[in-house]
Amino acid sequence: MSGAARATPGLVVRGVVTPLRLADFGLIAFDMDSTLITIECVDEIAKVAGKGAEVAAITEAAMRGEIADYKESLRRRVALLEGVPEAALQRVYDERLRLNPGAEALVAACRDAGLKTLLVSGGFTFFSDRVRDRLGIDFTRSNVLEIEAGALTGRMVVQPWGDICDGAEKRRMLLETCASLGIVPQRTIAVGDGANDLPMMAAAGLSVAYHAKPKVREAAMVAIDSGGLDRLLEIFVSAPARAPRRESPPGSSGS
Repeated sequence: MSGAARATPGLVVRGVVTPLRLADFGLIAFDMDSTLITIECVDEIAKVAGKGAEVAAITEAAMRGEIADYKESLRRRVALLEGVPEAALQRVYDERLRLNPGAEALVAACRDAGLKTLLVSGGFTFFSDRVRDRLGIDFTRSNVLEIEAGALTGRMVVQPWGDICDGAEKRRMLLETCASLGIVPQRTIAVGDGANDLPMMAAAGLSVAYHAKPKVREAAMVAIDSGGLDRLLEIFVSAPARAPRRESPPGSSGS
């Protein structure tokens, strides 16, 4: 990571002056799969259906940014799930879905500091609604799997905003939530791990990569490479400190 300063082992910070004060932010947005939770839900559903390898290969290519059209990659994966019993979703939730270490601590700390919380996911409402309720998340946006006669159809339901929450939709939801809360995007934190998180991370005042793909790690202001999500709290202080600001590029006069 060019120009990065390693604060402590496994935590890399660049392009932002620390320590920061958490209360200077108004919103934190999280990706879900492999960020707030340990799994990629579509992959786990596929494993139950005996199509794990096919779906996982598409997921990995999409998260690395090798498949430029995320919507198409997700449609291809969901199509492979046609005929999977609806009960498989509950089985995945009960048996395989776990929160990533530090998720509860980080969300609680943000809530205590007055931040609102947003979950934006290319995953599915069956899981995001449950994670929302478990963590006390304020706002969510994710995809709806179509179910007929107790089985997945291999399609997603069109919602008022569209049918697939991709990178552009994550960014739009972040900005829409800022507008509804009356805060500027510079006062937001965005946390993700995959290529479709980059648009919202670029729009946020503080971008955080959690055990992320190389492209995402290189673009982020904070990279958590080891440990839990609560390691983000290491760059903040509880006492009043300087307002969050980006470093001026080398050779610039600043303001």
